[in-house]
Amino acid sequence: MPDQPDQTAPFNLAAHVLREGQSCADKTALEIHGPDGADCWSYRRLIDATRGTATGLLELGLRPGDRVLMRLGNSVEFPLAYLGAIAAGLVPIPTSAQLSRPEITRIAKALDPALVIAGPGIACPDHPAPVLSADDLHRFHHLPPADWHRGDPDRPAYIILTSGTSGQTRAVVHAHRAILARRMMWDGWYGLRADDRLLHAGAFNWTYTLGTGLMDPWSIGATALIPRAGTASTDLPALLERSKATIFAAAPGVYRQILRSDMPGLPALRHGLSAGEKLPETLRAAWRTATGREVHEAFGMSECSTFISGNPDRPAPPDTLGWPQNGRRIALLDDNGATVAPGAPGIIAIHRDDPGLMLGYHGDPEATANRFAGDWFLTGDLACGTEAGALRYLGRNDDMMNAGGIRVSPIEVETALTDHPGVTEAAACEVRVGPETTVIAAFWSGPAPIAEDQLRAFAAERLASYKLPRLFVRVDHLPRGANNKLLRRALRQDWEKNHGQT
Repeated sequence: MPDQPDQTAPFNLAAHVLREGQSCADKTALEIHGPDGADCWSYRRLIDATRGTATGLLELGLRPGDRVLMRLGNSVEFPLAYLGAIAAGLVPIPTSAQLSRPEITRIAKALDPALVIAGPGIACPDHPAPVLSADDLHRFHHLPPADWHRGDPDRPAYIILTSGTSGQTRAVVHAHRAILARRMMWDGWYGLRADDRLLHAGAFNWTYTLGTGLMDPWSIGATALIPRAGTASTDLPALLERSKATIFAAAPGVYRQILRSDMPGLPALRHGLSAGEKLPETLRAAWRTATGREVHEAFGMSECSTFISGNPDRPAPPDTLGWPQNGRRIALLDDNGATVAPGAPGIIAIHRDDPGLMLGYHGDPEATANRFAGDWFLTGDLACGTEAGALRYLGRNDDMMNAGGIRVSPIEVETALTDHPGVTEAAACEVRVGPETTVIAAFWSGPAPIAEDQLRAFAAERLASYKLPRLFVRVDHLPRGANNKLLRRALRQDWEKNHGQT
């Protein structure tokens, strides 16, 4: 394994990711697989394109510390823009291509980017920042290489977006040092080796793919495999076989979909990885039966990536998340910030010295401070410890929803719906529609019925597709407590009881 760098020396995240590739420049760093073959990128080509991109961005007049809003689709330009910006000392902001114009306009207003990089057909914000097209970005690949912008490992490197319990999108600022925490996943989750070929089922522009599928394999000098845009889940089993993937990474929903197909023999595959949402034990068992391989799950969040997991050398016991990765400082705390007794439920907390922990929420020091109890960052997720020290997940202690691994605030959905003139009030919550399936449901009241298709179309103009409710339920009134607080949990429990899902 490569030596751990000095965490106090001048540092650049992109230089660290591509450091091993400099010593194996002719090795394949990336293969983008389609039905007609693969587009292969050597480490030399990847490094040259990254540093050329950095040069092009700097020649636009950008300066270190400037923020760059990424509005790119599922293409290799996404990781190249990300790494190229970081190489130049800029701060990229990767965003979902599904965000609507009003959504991305609100984000741009809060973050005030110096540049927007936009792919065709993707909504851009109403903001004065200049817009660089994906075609112009592509031309940067062949420019002379920029020097790596090295500096304090604690300076901002990138910003990712997450929904908070306030209902407003929060901008999570991460430092250059965050890449060093990802090394704890190599043994603690992946069992990652330099000779691995890691196939990630996600798109380039998903942060799970960006980290697990690209940054981590490249940091160790392995080969990343990505399906070409438009690849169906039913095509993944054949791709796993054809690409000779040794590790497969996906969200639980993808495992569920591909298990509906006949699985070929996969002699090269060592194991699978899962993250984004809880992996049901029945799904893990079905994969094991179909392939003879294990799936190792990891737990994390936007503010600290993944930090609890099982791994090939130490699989998580059934119905647990696994163990804190080596090098992590994790505790279970009660509501007063004290460590809970063994076996008792507590809030999962991360010590502020963890290198993977965020610097804070951009422009919101109060929200940042509210997430801490002394030196501990409170995740808002509940767990209890087993006798073996593994952690058993108990759920969230707030009303956040999970849409395919992406956290969605109910307030954001509710605000979009109550803009409709026929909706008096609305509540959104995650409800169980099957033994292993949950969806976002919208409960609403109003003076007259509204066709579900009309409500869905109205919401689709204001919300990204992954935030859209799958169920729209009209009710006479919404349940509220003595202090008039909306009781979303009661809505969920009543619906599941009436529909046989309790």
